[in-house]
This record gives sequence, C-alpha cells and structure tokens, in this order.
Amino acid sequence: MTATVAETLRPLVERLDPRLARPRDVTLRFWDGSVLPAAQGGPDPTIVVRRPRALAHVVHEPGELGLGRAWVAGDLDVEGDLERALRARECFRGVRITLGDKLAALRAARALGVLRPPGPRPPASEVPVRRGRRHTLRRDRQAVRHHYDVPEAFYRILLGPSMVYSCAYFDSPDDSLEDAQERKLEVICRKLRLSEGDRLLDIGCGWGALMIHAAREHGVRAVGVTLSEPQAALARERIRAADLADRCEVRVADYREIDDGPYDKVASVGMYEHVGEARLQDYVARVARLLRPGGLFLNHGIVGLGPGRVSPKSFAVRYVFPDGELHPVSAVIAAMERCGLEVRDAESLREHYALTLRRWAANLDADRAGAVAAAGSERERIWRLYMLGSSLSFEWGDVGIHQVLAAAPGGAHGLPLARRELLEGQPSSA
Repeated sequence: MTATVAETLRPLVERLDPRLARPRDVTLRFWDGSVLPAAQGGPDPTIVVRRPRALAHVVHEPGELGLGRAWVAGDLDVEGDLERALRARECFRGVRITLGDKLAALRAARALGVLRPPGPRPPASEVPVRRGRRHTLRRDRQAVRHHYDVPEAFYRILLGPSMVYSCAYFDSPDDSLEDAQERKLEVICRKLRLSEGDRLLDIGCGWGALMIHAAREHGVRAVGVTLSEPQAALARERIRAADLADRCEVRVADYREIDDGPYDKVASVGMYEHVGEARLQDYVARVARLLRPGGLFLNHGIVGLGPGRVSPKSFAVRYVFPDGELHPVSAVIAAMERCGLEVRDAESLREHYALTLRRWAANLDADRAGAVAAAGSERERIWRLYMLGSSLSFEWGDVGIHQVLAAAPGGAHGLPLARRELLEGQPSSA
C-alpha cells in the first residue's frame, strides 16, 4: 500500500516539532487529501499544498524564494488567516537544521518524486537574476518600471483614493488610511517649512500627491521626477484636475539627470531604497548640490535594522523591488554629513508603516477579484503576501523606516528652536 504524503513527511515533522520555539499552530494538507494536524487544537490556519510542484519549488530553492514561487504559482495556498500562517515563522526562530534533518528531508523528497532536476520553472512574474553592474541608469529604469508600470486600476484598489504609495502618519491606530496619508503629506511640508513661492523638488514623485498638497496648501512651485511613464501621465492628469498645472511639473527622469537647481526644498519619499549602497554618497551629494544655501532636504525611506544585506534570493527582490537595497539609517546620516549637510531631525515611523501595510492589505482583500482582473492572479498573490509579510517585518523590528531632515550650509534654514514646533504652526523667518 502506497504511503500518503502526510505519512511520508511525518518523520521529518516529528524531528522538528519538539525543537520549535512554540507549538506549531498550522495544519498541513496535501494534494492527496492527507493531513498533518497542528500541534494543538483550535481554529488554526491550514497551509494547502495543492500540487507536488510546490514541494519541488522548495526542494530546488530552499527557503523564502522556493516558498514564494510556490505561493505565486498557486501551488501553495492558505485557508483561514494568512497572517497567522505567516506568524508561524516565529516557531522556527533559533531552530538549527541538522544533518539528520537534511537527510530526512532528502528521503521524503525522493519518495515523493520531487527531486528530479532541473526543478520547476519560476512563475512569469519573477525577475530573473541579472548580470552586470547594478544601479546604472538603464538598469534602474528597468527595475522601477517592473514595479510601477502596473495597471492604474490595481494601484487604485491597493492604495485607495489618495494614491500615496509610502508610509502614512497615524495619530491613532483607528485613523482611516486617507486621514493618515493626508497627515503624512502635511508632516513632510511642515518639516520642510514650505511657504509661498518655495521651489520644491520631489524625487520619486509617484502619482503626484505630495506635489499637489504642497502647491495647494503651501503655495510652492513643484517639480516631480519619476522613471515610470504611466505614473507620470496619471500624476499630470491629477495635477490638471486640481487646477495646479501652472505650479507643478512632472518629468520622466532619474535623479542623476536633474541639473536645474537651486531648489529651496527637496523631498525624497520612498525612493532611496532603489539607490543602492554604492550610489548612496553620490545620491546625497547630488541633492546637496541642488539645494540653495540654507535649503532643507527630507529623506523618507525604509532602513535595515539587522545585520547583513537584503538577499538577492529574497521574495521582495525577485518579485517586488528588483535591485532594492536597505541601508542602516546611520549610513544615510553619515552620507549627509560627508556632503556638508547638517542633520536636524530624525524620526522613526516603524509602527506607522505596519499600520499602513495592513490598510493596503485590507483594501486588496476587499476587492481581490478586481485586483486580479486589473493585474492578473500572480500580481495579486504577490502583493497579498508582500503586504502582510512586510507588516509583520515592521512589527517584529526586522526593518524600519525613518524621515531624516537635513539643512544645507551657508544660509538661514528657518527651523524652530523647539522641536514640538516642527510639526506645528507656520514656517518662521529665523
């Protein structure tokens, strides 16, 4: 009599379960209907292994990438609470995989027939490994367009009416996403002390939300740059609808191609993650050269909190942000100081981003069918996993996000004496 999949895998699971940090609270169900129940009773989520190909993905690319491939392809699914299933990762913290574990896994894989080379083909949405130098103008354009050249309808579902694709600023966990995003835009404007007639450069302007807010509420003249043609087209449309075309200009350009300074203020929101460690100093130096004496620069971006770099085999790099890199906030601050900029304020928004990602995940859940119709099943599955997985990474402190404010030397910066006034009142003339 042929053993079921569960029976074949049970020896491996029984080796691992006693060493987990806490009892395994997910059930495993396989394509033949056999089940490995959770270690304790309760309304636990069920990880459904729909096809042998799911295990083949994991065998041929162990870890995050193999699991991600199986998920994107639909070979691996979750019934019940996806977040609880993702939290099962905590069970494996500190667990060391021994030679005996590897041999047990090898025996099970051979018995199930999932060892045959070369392994299953990755899903179509995966970005293949690219050779050559990273962060050239051409390669950065390709990477950014992979992420942003997605049907507008998909992003409208994901982000909501604001179309702001960066961390919101919550006053309370009960705030709506739209209120928190509006507050974020105003926080940036106040930190930059924007006032009537200021010339603002928005690096990575997205769909134009910050430019529109700054021009409408603070009277600035704004230039925004993006590498995505569809994004630029929609930003221009939104600017015209707001009757601000005389104050806002959108360019399809790289930050390295901007040479029409000086600007009074520069904002870079959710962009510098694409810059790369090797280019970080040049990025800050270029911003510094574009600022007038006393001008202000606000850099808002995700930072690495743990040791090591983002793996080229991470799910985020292969499916979401090709060539993306995270730097410690100390690297950003050091680059600013080497360029002669004076760091005036740094604020962590880590908890804010966890809340933001949960709102985006809820938007996606509310219209999953619409998201699939707009961008396809693979893209919807990628973002569903990425949103919830990232929110947990921010909650756990694996990654963070900072707004760092710096001033150029040689002129009055206009910042207040008291820090509490940074987010209150009107810009001063100090």
